[in-house]
Amino acid sequence: MMTDAGEQLEVQLDDCPPGRETFNDPLQEDASGPDSHLSSALRELEEPLLLLADVALAPPCGRAVFYSCPEAERVERSLQSVQLQLHFLLSKADDLHDCLLGGQGHVEREALAAAISSLLYTCQPYFNHLESTARSTMAQYTHVPADMCSTLLDFSQQLCDKLEQLVLTYASYGLLSLNEAEPDSASHFCVGQTQLGQLKLTIFRYCQPTPYLSRANTQLYKRMRWNVERVRDQQQTEEEDGDDEEETFTDYYFLCYEDIPNPHAEANEDSEGVSDGSVVRMWSIGQWVQANPDPSTEDIWDWILCEVPQGGYNRLLFLGHDEPSSRSATDYLQQLLLSCCTD
Repeated sequence: MMTDAGEQLEVQLDDCPPGRETFNDPLQEDASGPDSHLSSALRELEEPLLLLADVALAPPCGRAVFYSCPEAERVERSLQSVQLQLHFLLSKADDLHDCLLGGQGHVEREALAAAISSLLYTCQPYFNHLESTARSTMAQYTHVPADMCSTLLDFSQQLCDKLEQLVLTYASYGLLSLNEAEPDSASHFCVGQTQLGQLKLTIFRYCQPTPYLSRANTQLYKRMRWNVERVRDQQQTEEEDGDDEEETFTDYYFLCYEDIPNPHAEANEDSEGVSDGSVVRMWSIGQWVQANPDPSTEDIWDWILCEVPQGGYNRLLFLGHDEPSSRSATDYLQQLLLSCCTD
């Protein structure tokens, strides 16, 4: 039952030591979901989502999906269980928020800050299964209903928003750093993984707009990042390297905004020299283009001696003036990736 799983999860969070020694860092850029040391309570998060996919069987071509009464009841119960799990994780975030505001000492506040990392890591399996069940191209073969996918992605968005606000609150008290260049930065966190055919997509959310490059002013600010792991064409690998093993490589995509000067703005500057309407904010999705070290170099010292890689931004999709939610931005990227795969 969800109550038991919730209690076990609560015990795990409460008993967690103030450091990260027993957890993988949830802010690592290659986060890959739960590993063997997670408690059985965390693995219970998988069961209702797997059931949602399993019971949505593919119908014959041209026919609608109809559930029998027992199947419909199982789907409804599973969806309710997933929602209860969401409410539990949201309540843990609220508890940490309330504990911060009612904190009575510096040590306690530091322990609470460390608990944020534990909560982010605890939420990751839930994010993974929401995103993979709703987005994975494998769902096409089980015909998971669109309204069910939408509900799961709504859950993911709610949890993402809650965690983002929690991190921002702790940062406003000086307990967390949002500076990406710092080792213990909480600038971003992983909000799920999914499989799109031969592509593995890992999604990251920046808690606030962050400069695209840490040591250069590009006028670009990133809000999300997607790591897209691809399997290199096996035949090409064999021809070039004589190796029959699959080789993978990762592309990096970003949701960014930039403030573009407005040539039609009136020259009506305020006291600080900034005019209303002088710039237009534009959002876009683009791809990281490696500049330094040169991606074609074979000299390993170029990579060893490069402290911070530098790259350009190849704009692929303009999204307009309004910032998209993390869900809709990932929708856009998914459509972009799948359209490229089918071209």
